Amino acid sequence: MRIPTIHGYIDRRILINFTADPKIVKELIPFPFRPKVYMEKAIVGICLIRLKNIKPKGLPNFMGVNSENGAHRIAVEWDEDGVTKSGVYIPRRDTSLKLNALIGGRIFPGKHFHAKFSIEEENGNYQISFKSSDNTEILIDASETHLFNNKSIFKTLENASDFFENGDLGYSPNKDKFDGLRLKAYHWKVRPLEVLKVKSSFFENEDLFPRGSVTFDNALLMTNVEHEWKSETNK
Repeated sequence: MRIPTIHGYIDRRILINFTADPKIVKELIPFPFRPKVYMEKAIVGICLIRLKNIKPKGLPNFMGVNSENGAHRIAVEWDEDGVTKSGVYIPRRDTSLKLNALIGGRIFPGKHFHAKFSIEEENGNYQISFKSSDNTEILIDASETHLFNNKSIFKTLENASDFFENGDLGYSPNKDKFDGLRLKAYHWKVRPLEVLKVKSSFFENEDLFPRGSVTFDNALLMTNVEHEWKSETNK
């Protein structure tokens, strides 16, 4: 599935990151992917992203669409032409835009579930939740801070930033293949969030992640980022 280069703006992007048991994660991801291990842990998480003026590159902004979106992500590696490459495997995507749910997996990479989002953002505070058409739910209550979580395995904000910046290529399952899509941010800058509450029915599903196998690690914020989405070769 190849789409034209898509251009727009990331109005707000929150990366909610967890550590997980690599042995458990390995059973959840298909070949050719394997968990990308950092400090003996697999890294999984959720991207909550509000997109604005999304349209094929070259068209005027007024022709673009806006949406709230959620993507469950797993940091992965794979071998390609004798080289180890890295990115993210995206087992599910959720969106507020019915159009995305309709064309996801057909015209646009990856199946999308339609979801109802609840958003409260004010003075650096973020309360975001959604419930999807198959009852998957997430919730985060967080505030901007100058201090990176000192309990994170990444130790510093810069370490975390580098790890996630290098995971700009995502693969989503689509029938018997995986659709590739790369995010090209015109500038990359993350800020830390202090998380007061976080819930994910996906990561709390003990049929997928047995009790104690996944733990919240940190959350990062990006705002006002001009960007492009580019198709990559499917797997």
